[in-house]
Amino acid sequence: MGNGAKAAQKRERNTAKAAPSAKSQLKVNQAAMNIICQTCRQTFLLTTRAPALEEHAQNKHGKTMAECFPNAGK
Repeated sequence: MGNGAKAAQKRERNTAKAAPSAKSQLKVNQAAMNIICQTCRQTFLLTTRAPALEEHAQNKHGKTMAECFPNAGK
């Protein structure tokens, strides 16, 4: 058996070991979507900052941030 075959076998073993550790972030991202516009019910990530929420309220609804997101920042 040559060194090429050994390397291929080692790669196969390493990928088999590493495969189960891959995790999906989808469920975590869905749980973090907890800022909700009260007008259109669009969800935003918890880390969304006030300027982005203000922009949404002005551009989509012509309202203030406090009207669309009464619980934001609390």
